[in-house]
Amino acid sequence: MLPIDPEDRKEIGRTGERVSAIGLGTWGIRDREKATEALVHAVEIGIDMIDTAEMYNTEDIVGIAVKKVGRENVFITTKLLPEHFRDPYEAINAAKSSLRRLNLSYVDLILIHWPHSSSIEEQVRSLERIAEEGLSRYIGVSNFNLRELERAVGSTRKNEIVVNQVKYSVLDRRVEKDLLPYCIEKGITIQAYTPIERGRVKKVQLIREIARRNGRTEVQVSLNYLISRPRVTAIPKSERVEGVEEFRGAMGWRLPPEDILLIEKL
Repeated sequence: MLPIDPEDRKEIGRTGERVSAIGLGTWGIRDREKATEALVHAVEIGIDMIDTAEMYNTEDIVGIAVKKVGRENVFITTKLLPEHFRDPYEAINAAKSSLRRLNLSYVDLILIHWPHSSSIEEQVRSLERIAEEGLSRYIGVSNFNLRELERAVGSTRKNEIVVNQVKYSVLDRRVEKDLLPYCIEKGITIQAYTPIERGRVKKVQLIREIARRNGRTEVQVSLNYLISRPRVTAIPKSERVEGVEEFRGAMGWRLPPEDILLIEKL
């Protein structure tokens, strides 16, 4: 496993545990064999965080990759559908089903995929039961806005909310207004999904110019902007080894402050 620069190992919540600032997402995989190869390669070059979800139909692929690289070398996040969290026993059963698909005895982090119309307090209590059963080491949420996250944080009893996974990119910086400052204050890690906007960042003239000046690709500039923020990690997706290598090249350096200011004005 190749080492990652310490600056690019981000803490998960306030756990003291650090993972690569860039991980791999698995939504929308089409070529399962190539995707497995890409996941394995990612871990081999130091990208040690993999994200999946019950609804992605990719948990089995992640499980195969983990078996090849060794469980101790990967931080695994999965997400369960919100309706499972109306009842703690249903939540536990859903987590066990997820683990069967992954062929694992536990994951590192389980998230509520998005808030349910029922009580957030009830959802969080059911989520905590999953951790109490030893099925997940940590708990978190996804797609929670500031108000919902505040309610979730205020509902915990024994476990902290360590992650909020949300859409965040150089083209969609809404979280910077209030959600990111709150997470920085509370020690919650932001996981940015769709961080390269399915390749749209490559077409942005400003990003092209910054990439050229810095000798990087548009994807690398876009990812580097995100991980330069405190408490922010990113989970782009690629089914190609070459794509994973490009992601890896987004770490180990930082954009000049003047380029960050330009991006903030996009």
